[in-house]
Parts: sequence; structure tokens; C-alpha cells
Amino acid sequence: METSAIGLILHAGIIVKGVILILLFFSVVSWAIIFYKWKYFKRAAKENEIFLRNFSEKKDAKSLNQSARMLFIGPIANLFRSVYAEGVDSRDRVKRSLKRFLLLESSKLERHLNFLATTGSTTPFIGLFGTVWGIINAFRSIGIAGSASLAVVAPGIAEALITTAAGLVAAIPAVIGYNYYLSTARRLIIETQDFTEELLDYFSEG
Repeated sequence: METSAIGLILHAGIIVKGVILILLFFSVVSWAIIFYKWKYFKRAAKENEIFLRNFSEKKDAKSLNQSARMLFIGPIANLFRSVYAEGVDSRDRVKRSLKRFLLLESSKLERHLNFLATTGSTTPFIGLFGTVWGIINAFRSIGIAGSASLAVVAPGIAEALITTAAGLVAAIPAVIGYNYYLSTARRLIIETQDFTEELLDYFSEG
């Protein structure tokens, strides 16, 4: 009998295979989000630096807008470009526009993080379901064979342990990624929020 993890999965019942496939789906999507957000936040931070440097050079609004149009991810550049495009001409309207677009940029930064949170919180329980099912199969095998020997209970117990491990393998990176990227997103949001006061004065004076 095949004793490797792959062999045990291939010889497992339909329920355990289904659990493994669900956990595999969560794991693959989570890792895709983790790599995507790593590149996204790295570029967002870099674009913020570029725009802040341009802004500190006291360029006119048109020049700043042209430079912001080359920056697609940085929330500060996006905020400036969005308010500039509206052509607001009063402090109150600028303030409302900044508040609205800040919410939009915050939403962009936190996008897809909910999936990581869902993966981290649900996959251990999905794995636990597979664990319980594997133990049930082990007891069923004992009942059929009338013996509690290792050869009888081992397949069911192995299925249970594999699904437990698979649930943790899916959950742990997702939890780490969620916590890290949530703190990164909040740092960028705070950085952008702090800059709105400067933008408010800039557009109001303009």
C-alpha cells in the first residue's frame, strides 16, 4: 500500500479529496495575492516617494498633474490627479473631494486582503472537517475488520493528519500575509491622509 502523502491522497475517499482540493484552491489563491500585494505595495511606496519629491520642488499644478499621470498606483499621486481632474475651486469642495478620493484609495490598498483573512480563519476548520472524517473512516474500518490493528486504522488516521496539515499549510501564510499587508496598507493610508492637509492648502490657494 502506498504510504506517501500523495499516495494516501490518491487512495483517499471522495470527501477527503474534496477537502484537499478546497484547501489547495485557498492556498494557491492566497499565495497569488501575497506575491501580487508585495509588488503592489512596493510600487505604491516608490510612487509616493516620487510624487512627494516632485511636490516638494514647488511645481505648478499642471506639471504635477502630468507627473502624477505617470504614477498609477501611488495613492498620493492618485489623490492629487483625481482632485485636479475635478477642477474644484473652493476649500470646502476640495475638502469633500479629498475625503471621498481618500476612501477610494484606502479601498484599493486593502483590496483582496479579506480573502487572506478568510483563508486564515476558515481553512483550519475545513482541515478539521477532513480530520474528523478520516477518524470516522478509521472507526468504520475497525468495525468492518473487527480489529483495531495498525494496518486497519492507519489509512483513516493518515487521511485525518494530512487534512489537518493541509489546513495549517493554507492558513499560516495567509494569516502572516494578512497581518503584514494590513499594517502596510494602514501605514500608506496614514501617510496619504496626513498629506491631504497639504493638498487642501495647495488647491485652496491655487
